[in-house]
Amino acid sequence: AIDYEARRQIDIITSGGAIKQQTLHWDDAAGRTNVLRTKEDADDYRYFLEPDLVPLVPDAAWVERVRAALPPLPAARREALAELTGQARESEAVAVVVERGQDSYVGEVAKVGGDAARALVYVQQAFADEPASPRVPAGEAKGFESMDTGALESLVDAAIAADPDAWAKFKAGEQKAIGALVGAVMKSSKGKADGKAVTALLQAKANT
Repeated sequence: AIDYEARRQIDIITSGGAIKQQTLHWDDAAGRTNVLRTKEDADDYRYFLEPDLVPLVPDAAWVERVRAALPPLPAARREALAELTGQARESEAVAVVVERGQDSYVGEVAKVGGDAARALVYVQQAFADEPASPRVPAGEAKGFESMDTGALESLVDAAIAADPDAWAKFKAGEQKAIGALVGAVMKSSKGKADGKAVTALLQAKANT
């Protein structure tokens, strides 16, 4: 369909015609495109200015000031590092060193007369020699790992002993009373206790 349409539009232009804005349908049996609808200009697509946005017409000087203030983009940094070290822009060494933000180090080595290519190899090897960081669950890394059953039961017993009235009400069937006990356990555990586990443990104790 693309090849057919490309040839069709080339023929129109070379014969002095103009390409119309149209929605086309590909007829596989006939091997050609057919017009579904024609739209004259952008207004038909309801393209119009956003009324809530004021017009912005930056002058060339402002654009240049903004451009000059921007840091080099990764593509430009890879290009510069490749040229400095003689490596291919697409090489793994160039990609890794730029991604890790160490291309500036290689540049500083070159500024003082050092061998930029050797500096690149050195930095890449340093990354390769780094021990892999162990995978630690997010909860554990932030100190939110689950407590073991024994420690949790001790905190539950302490909460019951500290608030016998709430415990008595809960055992008598007042479900709202469990909130004070669960809250006490969460406070004493500094948020590390699993609220569902605390509730289940309190319910089990109340039923014994």
